[in-house]
Amino acid sequence: MSQFQRLVQQRWKFSLFLLYKLPAAWLAGVRVQQLSPAVCITSVPFRWLSQNPFRSTYFACLAMAAEMSTGLPAMWFTADAAPARVSMLVTGMQASFLKKATGRTYFTCEELNSMQAAIAHAVASGEPVTITVNTTGKSLDGTVIATFAITWSFKKR
Repeated sequence: MSQFQRLVQQRWKFSLFLLYKLPAAWLAGVRVQQLSPAVCITSVPFRWLSQNPFRSTYFACLAMAAEMSTGLPAMWFTADAAPARVSMLVTGMQASFLKKATGRTYFTCEELNSMQAAIAHAVASGEPVTITVNTTGKSLDGTVIATFAITWSFKKR
């Protein structure tokens, strides 16, 4: 288990990491549910700090949780690319909002193998690599709330 994966699995340490690096996500209540080689699941609650005037979760809070479900594996894989340093950047995002988010929304990203391969290619070739990764947000009962396609760029420094 890598050092980054241990950090994510220790709730209080990762909470401090979020508070320091992504305070808006911390305030909105974005949390990691699972990070494994096959899947990353994050969640965001519907509550006062994450709501919009229409009694649902604000789209930006949903976007934070969606981006985190793809960004955490990217951070993990770039940390494992040591000694090479890899820069990562979101270069695009498309979203579809299908239902009102009136409870906790869980974002699941299962395209970790292709992301890891893209990072390995960027390290090996030295050329920038761009990949679009999909994540789906569902309510606890399995209703699809939103889908996101987040485009990442990776480049060896």
